[in-house]
Amino acid sequence: MTPDADSLARNAKAAAKKGGLPPVHLWDPPFCGDLDMRIARDGTWFYQGTPIGRKPLVRLFSTILKKEGDAYFLVTPVEKVGLVVEDAPFVAIDFERSGSGPDQVLTFTTNVDDTVAAGPEHAIRVSRDPETGEPSPYLHVRAGLEALIDRKSFYRLVEIGETTPHEGTDWFGLRSGGCFFPVIPASELPCPAPPNRAARGRAAVRRHHAHRSYHRHGRLHRLSPVPEAASRRASGDRDR
Repeated sequence: MTPDADSLARNAKAAAKKGGLPPVHLWDPPFCGDLDMRIARDGTWFYQGTPIGRKPLVRLFSTILKKEGDAYFLVTPVEKVGLVVEDAPFVAIDFERSGSGPDQVLTFTTNVDDTVAAGPEHAIRVSRDPETGEPSPYLHVRAGLEALIDRKSFYRLVEIGETTPHEGTDWFGLRSGGCFFPVIPASELPCPAPPNRAARGRAAVRRHHAHRSYHRHGRLHRLSPVPEAASRRASGDRDR
């Protein structure tokens, strides 16, 4: 019999550690089936098709997440259930910058209140759509679980990026915790472009984000700029 969300919450609370995350890596209970639970790309958790509105409950579930291969599970000492993760299980919604140069540290906050400093154990990676070249940036949070870095934070990150040699090739990327995380090859930066190499990188990433795709109601919609003439007409209508 597949447990429900209430059962999972009770067992997760009973196994929770004060001041830390539960040791899910030590738990290996029997698989009890798939739960009707989904984490959307924007970080919203759904149970039986309805968003989970209680943030403490979402936080609790996030602490018992486990990834095995490409599959995700919620695990307690006595049960293990599968769930659907559309992209990454977490979303990095903000970051703070401290230090500069090789001493710079980027510390991220996720939608479930994890705080993660990018570095050797918490890498930033950028996946690019093979057709459009659109970048999707991720931060490793723990044990194979990643956070998708939201768009506003990524734009801020690009503002502090730099171009430097990486594995024999010049890359535009980010530095944190003594590590350099590549974003885009310098050879793909637009040309002609601003004279500053970092500025070229910022322009390149913005270009890739110019047409952003979103999932809405199970269908894919692409946001496109409003034609200038149509924009002027709409503005004129409002003035009248």
